[in-house]
Amino acid sequence: MANLFEAAGMEKAAPRPLADRMRPEKLADVVGQDHLVGPDGALGRMLRSGSLGSMIFWGPPGTGKTTVARLLARETDLHFEQISAIFSGVAELKKVFEQARGRRAIGQGTLLFVDEIHRFNRAQQDSFLPVMEDGTVTLVGATTENPSFELNAALLSRARVLVFQPLGEAAIAQLLARAEAIEGRPLPLDETARAALVRMADGDGRAALTLAEEVWRAARADEVFDAAALQAIVQRRAPIYDKSQDGHYNLISALHKSVRGSDPDAALYYLCRMLDAGEDPLYLGRRLVRMAVEDIGLADPQALGIANAAKDAYDYLGSPEGELALAQAAVYLATAPKSNALYTAYKAAMATAKSAGSLVPPKTILNAPTKLMKGEGYGAGYRYDHDEPDAFSGQNYFPEALGRQSFYAPAERGFEREIRKRMDYWAKLRKERGEP
Repeated sequence: MANLFEAAGMEKAAPRPLADRMRPEKLADVVGQDHLVGPDGALGRMLRSGSLGSMIFWGPPGTGKTTVARLLARETDLHFEQISAIFSGVAELKKVFEQARGRRAIGQGTLLFVDEIHRFNRAQQDSFLPVMEDGTVTLVGATTENPSFELNAALLSRARVLVFQPLGEAAIAQLLARAEAIEGRPLPLDETARAALVRMADGDGRAALTLAEEVWRAARADEVFDAAALQAIVQRRAPIYDKSQDGHYNLISALHKSVRGSDPDAALYYLCRMLDAGEDPLYLGRRLVRMAVEDIGLADPQALGIANAAKDAYDYLGSPEGELALAQAAVYLATAPKSNALYTAYKAAMATAKSAGSLVPPKTILNAPTKLMKGEGYGAGYRYDHDEPDAFSGQNYFPEALGRQSFYAPAERGFEREIRKRMDYWAKLRKERGEP
C-alpha cells in the first residue's frame, strides 16, 4: 500500500539544504579555520596528543563551530550530544547529565555541544562545573559573543577558548566551487556577480551556500546574472551586527579610535557601517560629543559645539538628510588637533577631590554675609582680580591643608598652545609676586 509521501507524489524525505548536504566528513575538509584544524592547529595538536579537553568555540555564525564539534566527537569515539541554550532549561540539563553518567558507566564518553552557551544564566553555567571536573562530559560550548563578558570565570577556567575566524574570500570561493561540484552545474553568475556574492556572505559559509541556492532557484535556462541582477534577486543580506552585542562595541570602538587617530576616511567608513547596519543615529551623535570632549577638548574649543550641532541637526532633520551632519562632525573631529589634557586633568582632579576629604577653602575667598563670619576672618584680604594689574591677583584658591595642585597641562597643539602661553605667564606673575 502506498504511503502518504507516495500518495502525495512526494519524495520520502524532504530535500536537505545545500549547507547541510555539504557538511564536511573530516576535519581536513573544514575551510577557513586552518589555525585550528590544520596539522599545526590547536585542535590538530590536541587530537594527536590523544586528549580532548573542554572548549569554548567563539566566532561569528557560519564559521563551522557545530561541524567541528561533531567531527571531534567522531574522531575521538565520543557520543555526540547537542543542545541549545535557547531551548534548554534545568530539567533538560539534568536529563543530559544523567544520560552521560549512564554512558560513562559502560565506558562511553560524551561530547556535549552547547550552542549559544552564553544565553545560559550564571546558575545554569555553574551546573556544568561538576560534570566537567569528574569527566562525565567533555563540554564544547559555542558562542558568538565575547566569552570574557558572557561566561562565568569558573567555567572559563575549566575550558580552553578557541577563536573561529570569519571565512575569507578564498574560503567562500572554495565552498562555492564544492557546491557547484555537488550540484553538477555552475552558478549562473558572471565574474562581477560571483565576487559580489562572496562579499554578501560577509564571512558566513552557511549564508554563502544559502545565497547560492537562491541563485540557482531564480535562474532560467542559460541565464547568467550580473552584479545588479544578483542584488535584485537575493536583495541584500543584512550586515552581521547586533546593536547590543560585540558587533556594536567593535564598530563604535573602531569609529572612536579612527577619530582619535586623525583618520577622517576611516572615521567616515565606520560611521557609515553603523548607520547602514541600523544603529540609532542619535547614539552616534552622543558618541561624537564624547569624542569632542575626550580627545580634542580645548585644542579646538569649537569641536564640542560642532558635535552638539550635528546631533541637534539630525534630531531636527531626521534621516537621511540628518546623517550628513553626523558625517560632517565625524570628519571635523578627525581632522581637529587632538589633546586629552582636559580629560586627564578632570580624572586627576576627581581623584584628589575624593581622596583629600572635605577640606575648607581658604577664608580669603569665602563670602562673609554676617558680622560673625567677618569676625572669623571670612573674606579678609581678598583681592578683586579686575582691580589688579593684568586683571590677575595670583592668590591661592586651594584649601591651605592641600596646597596648590597642578592638574591641567595644555598640549602644544591647536588652541591649547595659546592656553599654555597664558598659564605660563600667570605662573611667572605668581612667582614675581611671591604667591605660592
